Amino acid sequence: MKIKVLFFAKLREAFQTNQVEVTFIGSDNKVSDVLIALRKKGEAWADELDENKSFRIAVNQEMVTEDVTLSEADEIALFPPVTGG
Repeated sequence: MKIKVLFFAKLREAFQTNQVEVTFIGSDNKVSDVLIALRKKGEAWADELDENKSFRIAVNQEMVTEDVTLSEADEIALFPPVTGG
């Protein structure tokens, strides 16, 4: 299963990329599994995606939580919380 992950704003700057692809063998993977895989990429990834940090998650342009089950070719977007003014 291949999942495209897009990064916006501060996350894009911290990771020095606007997207990556995460591949899993098998199915029944959740958003939380993608986050775990990304945290294993290194220091900046682990720091910015830490469980205690605040960031938003969307799957196929719909806001979700980490427990959502993914399907082949889903697109995840990660971005910091938005403030307005």
